[in-house]
Amino acid sequence: MSLKMLRLCGEAEDKLAQELIHFELQLERDVIEPLFVLAEVEIPNIQKQRKHLAKLVLDMDSSRTRWQQSVKSSGLASNLQPSGAKADALREEMEEAANRVEICRDQLSADMYNFVAKEVDYANYFQTVSATHPQGCPCPWQCCDPRAVSPQLIEVQAEYHRKSLALLQNFLPQIKAQQEAWMEKPSFGKPLEEHLAVSGREIAFPVEACVTMLLECGMQEEGLFRVAPSASKLKKLKAALDCCVVDVQEYSADPHAIAGALKSYLRELPEPLMTFELYEEWIQASNIPEQEKRLQALWNACEKLPKANYNNIRYVIKFLAKLTEYQDMNKMTPSNVAIVLGPNLLWPQAEGNMTEMMTTLSLQIVGIIELLIQHADWFFPGDIEFNVTGNYGSPLHVNHNANYSSMPSPDMEHGERRQHEQARRPLSVATDNMMLEFYKKD
Repeated sequence: MSLKMLRLCGEAEDKLAQELIHFELQLERDVIEPLFVLAEVEIPNIQKQRKHLAKLVLDMDSSRTRWQQSVKSSGLASNLQPSGAKADALREEMEEAANRVEICRDQLSADMYNFVAKEVDYANYFQTVSATHPQGCPCPWQCCDPRAVSPQLIEVQAEYHRKSLALLQNFLPQIKAQQEAWMEKPSFGKPLEEHLAVSGREIAFPVEACVTMLLECGMQEEGLFRVAPSASKLKKLKAALDCCVVDVQEYSADPHAIAGALKSYLRELPEPLMTFELYEEWIQASNIPEQEKRLQALWNACEKLPKANYNNIRYVIKFLAKLTEYQDMNKMTPSNVAIVLGPNLLWPQAEGNMTEMMTTLSLQIVGIIELLIQHADWFFPGDIEFNVTGNYGSPLHVNHNANYSSMPSPDMEHGERRQHEQARRPLSVATDNMMLEFYKKD
């Protein structure tokens, strides 16, 4: 998948580079070379003419001065004939200098007029030409009439950008399609439904991977979920889970890292597993004083969960209930598990100050999770296969021997589950022999 993506991107960049080369070659031929001639030949010629004119003017002025002095001297001299001959020679020299100045001035004026007259052509240098030149034409415009070609540097640039945009628009759908088809997308911090849709799963990959590994190696570990793991191990495992690549053997001796990764995944979800939408309903249900009505209200909230959330919270709660069966060894009672995991399963959308969260709301959330764990088979009846994909060791099938033959399968659609709501509910939860005292603490 990554090779195909790189190939697509490389092909797109190659075509863009070809378009850029073509554009730059055309720009050099039609703009830079003519401007070079303008800057290095035509303008320097005019400047050279101006300097030559200035020199001729100085020569003329010098000749005039010498002639005037000669005339003045001849008027005072006793021998007028030699002085007059000298003055005539100087006058002829002055006239020749004046004639040279006039010729140079006319030439400069002609060059300047021609320069001004070709301003439109010079503007075309900045706008390129679109004429078709004969092969081997030296140009600029030695074979073409510059007035016959159309100015369009901006058009050429626009065409380059249009072609580049067309190339990108052609490749972008292919690249996006490859991206969307990429199964190994990061899962931490991503919406649950997005991860499930991309991976084609019902249970989030980090949840299944961590739970299955813990069932293999961590159920009897004292303080599981409560003892902090090694930061480096946790970081490495989270990165591996994000890549959907986990070495089960590597972490079999470190169940705390696995538990920490599961907690991190649940907490980093953009929306808690038990949803923001139902947060108030969960809290209100926990405030009901009568335990039977409280359980009924919690069950109603469970039934309103979206299918993806329902499947995953059912999976997690069933696992936590299994974990508490080993509480004599791991010291993780339903209360202890609820304390460490409750805030990772449900939290308010706009969290208040930390003091408030650590008191009233936190205790209510812990109470909700504790009840769900204690009555896991009542809230989520039926057996569960933890190793859904069969990729993490021997399949682990858990049967809590719940006697609920009248209850529909958890895999049933939500509409069907709601139709069976009345049939599912026992007349009294006390008669199901599953009730434990909610406030009993170890």
